[in-house]
Amino acid sequence: MAARLPSWAWVTGLTAGATAAVVALAVQANHGPHPTAAVAKPRPSASAGAHASATPHSSAPPALPGGSGEGRRIVYSVGAKRVWLVDATGRAARTFPVWPGTVSPQPGRYSVTLRIQSLKGSDGVEIEHVMYFTKVDGVNVAFSNALDGASPPPADGKKLGGIRMDKGDGTALWSFGDQGTTVTVVS
Repeated sequence: MAARLPSWAWVTGLTAGATAAVVALAVQANHGPHPTAAVAKPRPSASAGAHASATPHSSAPPALPGGSGEGRRIVYSVGAKRVWLVDATGRAARTFPVWPGTVSPQPGRYSVTLRIQSLKGSDGVEIEHVMYFTKVDGVNVAFSNALDGASPPPADGKKLGGIRMDKGDGTALWSFGDQGTTVTVVS
């Protein structure tokens, strides 16, 4: 007669199998087509090193804005709709475009106050890598990316503080910024 496995072994096996399936689907989804709204999606971002964004107009990513502080920080330009991840030496390790909501923070220095892995945004979109750093007129302002990779335009008439980005950039920002990380907002 065959030996019977304890119930914890079944649960462990099922959990491991489910985790493997989710990881496989996530990898597949990250490399597959990304649905978008009628708005054009920005080009892929530049990563650490000499890899530049694949645009026909420029071979180098935009320079880090002057007066954006010193040391390790996240820099967000409201006007350029772009984020820079700056290492401790002051070098921009990565930069990428973002899609801001309808509420923008004032230029200044903030810090990441809360991180949430995933939730439904105030616009009804499932989001992840949510990093809150300020509030404007009662509206929370946070970086995030949509789970499905979409970049829908902000809903008309709604006050939304989400600063959305591509899924890969959201993962990079999540890895870079812990609670307390400085966020410098420039115009």
